[in-house]
Amino acid sequence: MTAPRLEVSGLSTSFATDAGRIQSVADVSFSVLPGQTLALVGESGSGKSVTSLTLMGLHAKTSQAQVQGEAWFVRRDGRRVNLLALSEPELRALRGNEMAMIFQEPMTSLNPVLTVGEQIAEAVRLHLGSDRKSAWAHALRMLELVEIPAAAQRVSEYPHQLSGGMRQRVMIALAMSCNPTLLIADEPTTALDVTIQAQILALMGRLQKETGMSLLFITHNLGVVAQYADAVAVMYAGRIVESAPVSELFASPRHPYTRGLLACLPGVARQRRQAGGARAQLVAIPGQVSSPLAAPPGCAFAPRCSQRREGCEQRMPDLLPAAGTRRVRCIAVEAEVVA
Repeated sequence: MTAPRLEVSGLSTSFATDAGRIQSVADVSFSVLPGQTLALVGESGSGKSVTSLTLMGLHAKTSQAQVQGEAWFVRRDGRRVNLLALSEPELRALRGNEMAMIFQEPMTSLNPVLTVGEQIAEAVRLHLGSDRKSAWAHALRMLELVEIPAAAQRVSEYPHQLSGGMRQRVMIALAMSCNPTLLIADEPTTALDVTIQAQILALMGRLQKETGMSLLFITHNLGVVAQYADAVAVMYAGRIVESAPVSELFASPRHPYTRGLLACLPGVARQRRQAGGARAQLVAIPGQVSSPLAAPPGCAFAPRCSQRREGCEQRMPDLLPAAGTRRVRCIAVEAEVVA
């Protein structure tokens, strides 16, 4: 069996606030195989972006982040390193080189006073040791690779001179410039219209096939997950509540939160309408996500769950195997496994 490119175990991250320390991510475990796309999904505030920033070591110093757990990454030379135990210089040598990240909003990630070519060339000089001339030529090739029109002109332009779709392509070119083996994409198409979204996702899929890199894709768009991901991990209130191959999860979701998310899809509403159902509109999950400053003692989803039972609000269940490679964090499923 192929060893994972990234194997995360028991990852927990907390931050200091004026109201006290809050737990943003708790006991998160997952793995990404070479060439695999793992989608990390959940509503806003579920801990998806915090997980990615923790893996990249990009939390602000002022946040006083406390991190626990392990995140084992296999380098190109086959050496296995724990990302959470590396020093800042060691992480800096990996970031942008063997592992890279595409951020949600390129205008806040790209340097506004440098041309896009200079920003790509800088990463190439730093990690690949290229001289200025060859680094600039490499930057131009990367812009052509991500299908930016008139790349020879755009390479000398600034981020504000480009459209949103072009800026996102520049972010992909920057992330891919050193041929990383792991790419983390944090909602890379959220701010784009549907047509550009499809182009960007198709581009990322093509580049992944050509390079064989692993992709950790963070999104709240389940339609995108169904089309592009191999496996999916569903997060709620900082914890993974269900993980499975995409086909299995969409065919038979086990956790009540996963079922609620899938019921919110427009396609599900159309199916109910075609079947003559009384309700054709989207079905919302009732209630709100609990505040991390006042988290319930048991299952975080219990106050919103229509299937809660005795014990749900007193004890947090473990993420247990349900069938095959599927994992579910639910007392009802836990009872089935034990039985």
